[in-house]
Amino acid sequence: MNNISVRKGDYLLTTDQAIFDFDKIYEFIAKQSYWAEGIPFSTLKKSVSNSLSFGLFYKESQIGFARVVTDYATFGYLADVFIVPEYRGKGLAHWLMENILSHPELQGLRRWMLATRDAHGLYEKYGFKPLSKPDRMMEITHADIYKTGPGKT
Repeated sequence: MNNISVRKGDYLLTTDQAIFDFDKIYEFIAKQSYWAEGIPFSTLKKSVSNSLSFGLFYKESQIGFARVVTDYATFGYLADVFIVPEYRGKGLAHWLMENILSHPELQGLRRWMLATRDAHGLYEKYGFKPLSKPDRMMEITHADIYKTGPGKT
């Protein structure tokens, strides 16, 4: 798959992981997110590498991130979406979402999913809704895996 980069003024959105600032991604996700607090650096890097990942930059500094766990044919799970606080309110989350959902490799997916505690309004604008048939969905959750389980570093 070819990397895609899009510019908007001084902002760059790219799938080129060679320029990602993994330390900044780790700093936010492991230390500031509610969904993956304490994730080991190696686990985070592996998850990013095995996903279609999007880095958002202002000039040379990484200010946002998102990834899609996908088979590129039927399913995509949107994960680890963030914009650092000082860049919020500038429409960047919308720009990020528009580019993710229009990415050529993600067209024709039958199902998209995500989990969010506090950004329902953003995702609803792009067609995400509560599960239509929650009785068909199941999960295994290991909420404390980064504190107690495999991969703990």
